[in-house]
Amino acid sequence: MLTMSGKNPNELSGKNDNEKLRDLFSRTYKEQAIWILNGFWESKGLKSKAEDVWKYVNKHVELDTAKKDEGSQLDEFNAHRFLEFFGETLTVLAMREKLAKSGVERIKNVPISHYLMTKFNLTAQEVANAPQGSNPEELAHAQQMLDAVLAAYAEVERSANEAKQREAEAFEAERPFKEAQEELNAAIANMKAQEEAYANKTNELRAKSETGGAVQKNKAKAELEIHLKEDPLPLRKAKITTEAAERKSDKLRAPFKAAREAAEQARAAADAAVEEASQRVKEAEDFLTEVKKKPGQPYGALWWIERQLEEQKKYLPGSKRK
Repeated sequence: MLTMSGKNPNELSGKNDNEKLRDLFSRTYKEQAIWILNGFWESKGLKSKAEDVWKYVNKHVELDTAKKDEGSQLDEFNAHRFLEFFGETLTVLAMREKLAKSGVERIKNVPISHYLMTKFNLTAQEVANAPQGSNPEELAHAQQMLDAVLAAYAEVERSANEAKQREAEAFEAERPFKEAQEELNAAIANMKAQEEAYANKTNELRAKSETGGAVQKNKAKAELEIHLKEDPLPLRKAKITTEAAERKSDKLRAPFKAAREAAEQARAAADAAVEEASQRVKEAEDFLTEVKKKPGQPYGALWWIERQLEEQKKYLPGSKRK
């Protein structure tokens, strides 16, 4: 049966207990933890301690600044820090002495298995020969489904970043376009005011040229004629300004529109990625629910996959976490 690392426990057959333990201690923190959870899920009640073990692994990964989740052992200084963090009165030295009595050979650093064996009172022989379940195909399939979930979440992150970038670009493209639109609106308003002023004066002079005495009418007609022939500079300037503002706005409209469309497409792709990830999670959860009903399963490994799925779901929008 494949473990989470792809190693086959059957490869340990023919080895003595110390050889088996040395092999176990070389595995990652997660793999060591899963081995022990698998072996003692029911017999030692580790089913109820799985969440604690999850926390122990994460703390080991945090303290192992060099290898992180690829690490397998802490040096004694960080092992002491680990014990202090969880309020343990047991020292690394006392842990080693206790393990030596159960048949564990001393090694330079401290694998997480040492702590778990001490914590749950497991002997070297028990751990070396811990059962690992008898359904390798289903575990392998569950792992493949988890891998698909992780890949889907990687796509969620990538597409979300892409959408943010495109939206930022659209925002930057919108700013000058909005400024140009404001300039155009102001120019149009000024042009309308000038047109209205010119029209009002025209109407006023025309009305005067049609009413009153002959002298007043003639005077108004002369003023109207001059008014209609003169160059209305303010109005002409307002029209020129409006035309320039309109050209500027039109020039900036195309890049803004393109940036906005790119942002909308990127956001749609991001939403689709979230939907895909949500579907992958549901498929994996449904599969795990059915597999766990069958006897002989590596329950620790299955729990760990399920726990990783829960962790990933935190990154989905609220409506997609259920």
